[in-house]
Amino acid sequence: MNLKCIIVEDEPLAVNIMKNYIQQIPFLELIAVCNDAISAMQKLNENQIDLMFLDLHLPKIKGLDFLSTIKNPPKVIITTAYHEFAVESYQYQVLDYLLKPIAFERFVAAVQKSLPMTPKTESHVTNQPESLFFTVNKKRAKIQVDEILYIESQKENIKIVLKDKTIITRYSISELEKTLSSDFIRIHRSFIVSKNKIDFFDSQSVEIQGNQIPIGRNYKDYIKNLLEY
Repeated sequence: MNLKCIIVEDEPLAVNIMKNYIQQIPFLELIAVCNDAISAMQKLNENQIDLMFLDLHLPKIKGLDFLSTIKNPPKVIITTAYHEFAVESYQYQVLDYLLKPIAFERFVAAVQKSLPMTPKTESHVTNQPESLFFTVNKKRAKIQVDEILYIESQKENIKIVLKDKTIITRYSISELEKTLSSDFIRIHRSFIVSKNKIDFFDSQSVEIQGNQIPIGRNYKDYIKNLLEY
């Protein structure tokens, strides 16, 4: 099922980036690009829109002011260069708040939240995708989620360890955690592991295919209860 979406943005460069990103997502169908809230309002009245990418600093009517006027808004992902409106925006139940410049990986993670939940995934934190895309050495790398053993944060990068390879990409471990299902657990501020791939564990660490991964002090009781259940 395709999700019909619109871009509400007045900066041509930002529009081109968003259009390019949308074209790479098979289930997104771009209906219109609107330069201001007035034209966006018209498109919402004329079409059944599922998802709106909304900039906040628009001419005539600002993004959040516009959002407050919509009785039955579609799902909304904020796209902005300003971080200070994040808390206020979540009062409108937005799906995500993306800060420009927006990395494609971050865009994909936000868009995944727009997918409808299925009975199989209702108990999960998110509707986990089967695969994810990351930029590695200026190329796009496709990663099958069920092949991930664990993820390690390395300052501004993350290391994703799979059975037969390891990739390093610029991404936030906290943002990736939001995309993954409850099959993945945070055991340390720097580590997320696949619960189903754990071979051994004690109070200090877990072992996955010979890799010893530490359990953070603040996670010990939670992990003990979770794994011994």
